[in-house]
Amino acid sequence: MGNKIRAGVAGAAGYTGGELLRILLRHPEVEIVFAHSKSNAGKPVSHIHRDLVGETTLVFDSSMDTGHTDVLFLCMGHGESKVLLESLKPANNLKVIDLSQDFRLEKDRSLPERTFVYGLPELQRDIIRQADSIANPGCFATAIQLALLPLAHAGLLGEVHVTGITGATGAGQSLQQTLHFPWRANNISAYKTLEHQHLHEIRQSLEILQPGRHTVHFIPWRGDFARGIFVSCITPFNGGRNMADTIFEDYYQNHPFTHVSREAIDMKQVVNTNKCLIHTEYADGQLVVHAAIDNLLKGASGQAVQNMNLMFGLDETAGLLLKPVNF
Repeated sequence: MGNKIRAGVAGAAGYTGGELLRILLRHPEVEIVFAHSKSNAGKPVSHIHRDLVGETTLVFDSSMDTGHTDVLFLCMGHGESKVLLESLKPANNLKVIDLSQDFRLEKDRSLPERTFVYGLPELQRDIIRQADSIANPGCFATAIQLALLPLAHAGLLGEVHVTGITGATGAGQSLQQTLHFPWRANNISAYKTLEHQHLHEIRQSLEILQPGRHTVHFIPWRGDFARGIFVSCITPFNGGRNMADTIFEDYYQNHPFTHVSREAIDMKQVVNTNKCLIHTEYADGQLVVHAAIDNLLKGASGQAVQNMNLMFGLDETAGLLLKPVNF
């Protein structure tokens, strides 16, 4: 493509906003037009995202120049994206990718002259290519759906029980007791048991592939690490592990970021990447599907850039072939 995509990031001072800036600064087809933050307006971006010292001269701006922008990323608190778009009234040719939960459910998808598409590429990549507005999936929702979509596609998904653990960055930057180091270190706790907000979008996606009401029980845990998600999903299955692996491998064979491993997986393998790794186990008529992602990348900002690539006709992996941390 001749001219670079002009990108703006609203809410650029937070964790997901910072991750977006890191990716977009190195994306071969993107130019960052503005990094928006009301509370940090006038400050160099590198004063907040300290790892970007020497990487950029961007300064946070309290305004948004959407008139000179091709794509707007919304990294704002839940409920704020809809209010902003209703007041901003951006031009119809501006593509929008929202990382909050404001537009993820079917009942919330439409604004005047703008309808959002649920942006899970492994579920509806071709629809995303034609969209002008994307509702980026939630982080836990991404991991759990990637663990279940192939079974639903095969019509073999039964009742599901999920346990998952996430790092501290999943809760955002705002100060709260459960993020303080003395509380989080050497500690694990459950929260929002059976009531996590991502359950609604998970069921919604599963019904696209396997119509009918899906029962998904989910217990999320807080972990004593910064980033990453590891989920384990248990569901009845009569085919055995080899059959399950074949179903998963066939489903993901043309998706560049989701990989089925015949060996046990670790969360550390995906941290700092846009990958999802999947591993299955089978015993006593129960299939266990483990999935691991980086909550800030495949679970948020990386997936947002993946969606942008699809929307603009770029290679899906552009700017996202990131180096794993490993150690």
